[in-house]
Order: sequence, then C-alpha cells, then structure tokens
Amino acid sequence: MPGVFDRLNKEIKDKQQEGGITPLDLAGLPPALRKIMRLMLRELQMTYPRLCEAMDSMPEAERLSRNDLQDTLSTLTQQFWLIRIGEGEKAIYKVNLRHGAGSTLASGIWSSLNAKLKDKPKDT
Repeated sequence: MPGVFDRLNKEIKDKQQEGGITPLDLAGLPPALRKIMRLMLRELQMTYPRLCEAMDSMPEAERLSRNDLQDTLSTLTQQFWLIRIGEGEKAIYKVNLRHGAGSTLASGIWSSLNAKLKDKPKDT
C-alpha cells in the first residue's frame, strides 16, 4: 500500500515530465517572471516564506508586492516552470528543469545489426 511520500514523489515526477525549462527559455520571460526564476535557480527549491524574505531583501525598485509575487508564482506553476508542493504559506516551490532527450543511436544500431544477421546466409 503506497504511502503519502510515495504518492507525492510520483506526483512530482509526473509534473516534471509535463514540461520544464532550459536556460535559453529564461531570456524570453517577462521581467517579473525572469526575476523569480533567477532567484529560484540559485536554490532550486524554496518555501513561500523564504521567497518572501528573498524578495524583501532586494532593492526596493526590484521588489514585487505580495500580490504580484503570488500572481507570478501561479503563472510559473501553471506554465510548469515551477512545481508547487502544498498550498499557501506552507507551499514549497521547485524548479522544473527539463531533462535532455536520450540518444536513440544505440537502439538503431542494434536493430540494424540484428536485421543484417538474420538475412545473412549460414556458411556450411
């Protein structure tokens, strides 16, 4: 019987497969979204209170209001840039880094070799 941890771990893995980011994607983000993502990329995982502290420590001209921060986090979560675990003040946000596609070269080589070996006449 799977426990709560197993269920949460599966949910995180499922969400990671839905999307994610590459460093090149950051350049196209609007300034508020890019600011949060740069902050998140430094630690990869932050609680909502820690995000608020980090925002408060920024120069006043760069700070986002709590409403703007909430809106930005919601947008980034909906677009699968971030993964949110939990709700409200207890929420934890994780960066959803895109995994590179694996090479299909090896399977193609073995398939080709197997086909050639089957077609080769036996020497007697």
